Amino acid sequence: MKGVVVVRDIALAGTLALLLAAQGPQQNDIPDAPHPQSTLPTAGVQPGEGATPESPSGKSIATPQDPNAPGSSLPSAPADQPATHADDGAAPELPAAGEGVKAFTLAPVQVNFVEVPFTVKDSKGQLVPGLTWRDVRVYENGYRQQMRLFTVDPFPLSVALVIDQSLPFDVMTKVNNALGAIQGAFSAYDEVAVFTYNNGPKEETDFTAAQSARLGAVIERSKGKGREMSYYDPTGPLGQTTNINGRQFDPNTSPVRNQNGITLNVPKDVHTLNDAILAAGIATTHTGRGRRRIVYVISDGKEYGSTAKYKDVVKYLQTNKIAVYATLVGDSTIPGMGFLDRMHLPLTMRDNILPLYAAETGGQIDPEFRQRGIEQSFARITEEVRTQYTVGYYSHEPFIDGKYRSIEVKVLRPNLTVIAKRGYFPTAQDIRPATTPR
Repeated sequence: MKGVVVVRDIALAGTLALLLAAQGPQQNDIPDAPHPQSTLPTAGVQPGEGATPESPSGKSIATPQDPNAPGSSLPSAPADQPATHADDGAAPELPAAGEGVKAFTLAPVQVNFVEVPFTVKDSKGQLVPGLTWRDVRVYENGYRQQMRLFTVDPFPLSVALVIDQSLPFDVMTKVNNALGAIQGAFSAYDEVAVFTYNNGPKEETDFTAAQSARLGAVIERSKGKGREMSYYDPTGPLGQTTNINGRQFDPNTSPVRNQNGITLNVPKDVHTLNDAILAAGIATTHTGRGRRRIVYVISDGKEYGSTAKYKDVVKYLQTNKIAVYATLVGDSTIPGMGFLDRMHLPLTMRDNILPLYAAETGGQIDPEFRQRGIEQSFARITEEVRTQYTVGYYSHEPFIDGKYRSIEVKVLRPNLTVIAKRGYFPTAQDIRPATTPR
């Protein structure tokens, strides 16, 4: 059996060998590699756009660019620059450093041009520098205005200094000792007028150079003695001595003979703060253009006995672009003392009216109780005035319609406080040609 199997295998192997020999050598089916091309079809292809499809005729067909596709080149502006929004409009005029005052005073303007200075502070009360016009929005009567001018340059100051001489004698002593530092808070470009008031305002000097010897002499002369606290003591030498259950027992010892009741004739304190602010504001309107008009008050804010009304004084200040700043002294600086003023009763004295003036005119107050704090407040307030931003725009409202126009300034950054005037009244003093010579 083994021999038969071996013979069969040999026969099969021979048959296969004969078949392979009849077919010849086996062919290779792998294709050759493509030959390199000498020219590329670049006609009609722009650099950076890639290849374009071709039409049946062989011509290239332009394809629209995808608006959402990323660009092929780097942006020209730095990455930290704020993006330009479509509603920003044209950029305002940005004067060079030191040319901001000239831009607001000598630039071609129209009669409806509005100037708005404002201050920006952070949550800690620190001034915020470095804002640009893209960070600011200005609204008048609820409508956004397009800025025409924007500057951070400081303006020279015309300051009407108002000193309260009706303060208690101990508070007046602190103010007198601190007044020696106020002249150093101003620059050589500023001018200062001095007013005092007790039972009425008094002009100590008209505007004079802030660093002049005359101003120092006038400030020294403006120091007052203060006022003794008035109170009634029923146990004193002028009081009734025979009181039983709150009634006069002996009519012969009564302050008013034959009267059995107790009569209290306490003299009223007069604090003519409204009249003093109005007189100082009128003086600032006589200064030249291109200056900040400031009424700077050193007082406890009490008001009683003025002829001028608060609303009338505020309207005059808003009409003539005058801001009220104040160093608050006395018991009005104690936290919680001012809440009673919000419950003001008619025919009674206001405890502190200065915050209302500051809020309506875009000014600020700095309450200080100690003498050193009063001295430092002079420099702080002048610094805040000098670091203001200033924007200008053309109002959309009719010219001089006599109506109040509200203003709101917003900053597109979180946790910041903007301090600006709440509004203004148009005035005929702004009438000037549409173009003025430079």
